[in-house]
Amino acid sequence: MRNIGTLWKKELNMFFVSPIAYVVLTIFLLLAGFFFNSIVVRVVEFSIQEMIQAQQFGGPPPERDLTQDIFRAFFGVLSTVILFLMPMLTMGVFAEEKRRGTMELLMTSPVTHWQIILGKFLASVTFFALMLIPTLIHGLFVYLYSEPRLIWKPVLSGYLGIFLLGTVLISMGIFISSLTENQIIAAVITFTLFIILWVIDFAAQGTGLVSEILRYMSVLTHYEDFSKGVIDTKSLIFYGSLILLGLFLTSSSIESMRWRE
Repeated sequence: MRNIGTLWKKELNMFFVSPIAYVVLTIFLLLAGFFFNSIVVRVVEFSIQEMIQAQQFGGPPPERDLTQDIFRAFFGVLSTVILFLMPMLTMGVFAEEKRRGTMELLMTSPVTHWQIILGKFLASVTFFALMLIPTLIHGLFVYLYSEPRLIWKPVLSGYLGIFLLGTVLISMGIFISSLTENQIIAAVITFTLFIILWVIDFAAQGTGLVSEILRYMSVLTHYEDFSKGVIDTKSLIFYGSLILLGLFLTSSSIESMRWRE
């Protein structure tokens, strides 16, 4: 555990001196702020239109939980944003080590390849969690100015879903980074994989056995329950399995380097 903690601190420090990490963080927060503001404006305008229409027809306005509508749409946007940004965050995890020739030093140091993988993986996940924390300001804003007050349980469930989705993408991204020493190639392949995951979600919108299989395989479909405030055990197992799969594939890739040497 001490070796993993040491590697985690080292890799986390690397993020804080990396211009790419700051670019990813800045783009993420700017997009999150922009889309949150746009969603709030759209939901409020739609609510006002419904009230006007209800008054015209002499009936009561439809009952809606506007705060939950806002955050459900917001989490849907965030899930798409991280699909596009995670490749930039993970592309250099192993590729940069290979390019600089420091991967050989790590492999010959008194640490196991699993300790190396977990140290880098946990550092990436920690940085991603730090990216999400500032967006809680949006929840605080809605809580202070909404009536009735914002219910935090569905919001925190949505954040758990975003965190698990991002962790899955990180595990897949570091696996692809372990296959090459070129960060650009790693980013392109990772981005292509994430696009495939995104397309699977659209392909699963139909009916039939194939659609059911694709719907189960879609990381975004499982995320929808979290965004609705539902923590489904099946989704937790699904995300956990994908995270372990990504780490196992990374382990196999790193272990193959020992054999090649």
